[in-house]
Amino acid sequence: MLSRYLPIFIILSIIAEILGTVGGFGSSVFFVPIANFFLDFQSVLGITALYHVSSNITKIAFFRKGLDKRVIVQLGIPAVIFVVVGGFLSQYLDPLVLTYLLGVFLVVLSLTFLIFKKLIVKATMKNAIVGGILSGLSAGILGTGGAIRGITLSAFKMNKDKFIATSAVIDLGVDFSRTIVYYFNGYMRKDLLYLIPILMVIGVVGTWIGKLILNEISQEQFRQIVLLLILGIGVASILSNLGG
Repeated sequence: MLSRYLPIFIILSIIAEILGTVGGFGSSVFFVPIANFFLDFQSVLGITALYHVSSNITKIAFFRKGLDKRVIVQLGIPAVIFVVVGGFLSQYLDPLVLTYLLGVFLVVLSLTFLIFKKLIVKATMKNAIVGGILSGLSAGILGTGGAIRGITLSAFKMNKDKFIATSAVIDLGVDFSRTIVYYFNGYMRKDLLYLIPILMVIGVVGTWIGKLILNEISQEQFRQIVLLLILGIGVASILSNLGG
């Protein structure tokens, strides 16, 4: 099915990378549900982990104006540890159940922050650690933890470049760890490896376009649009399986 619709898949993946860069959530929050329309969920987890390694390296290169090392340690270490736990648990869950969980997760998360616009996370070490744990588990089990990590990072009031670079460094550690777990889980299908160089190019192009957009608009304004899109994708992820 994917080879038949590859051009559509590529276009949607570029859009996911652009939105993930501008919104600060990372592209997986869009890429995972998009890829799930073309591939089985476990294959999506495997290809997303490989894709994100190159995507985050690109973000670090484009947004390298300073990193918050303290936040990287406080949030990043728990995220790396618990993504391994989540990746291990994913092999014992029904892929259909995971798809529904992803949809519900995206709907609840987006509605929460659309309705409670003043809801914030305090910039404390405890919240950074909790955010790291939750984002790591989510990334391991559902394939995306960027939304939770982005919400936690927003409490530390970084500028856009520092925010995205810090998030990308944490995400890089998370993706490297879960790639190993997914490999041993058997999620890395050899017939899909041809997508890796394609997705690497998409990562560069999408991040570059996202950076250009960020230079022109307010990230906070666009964040509302991103939340609406996440809500739509979450609903689509749930509805796509009702007929199956």
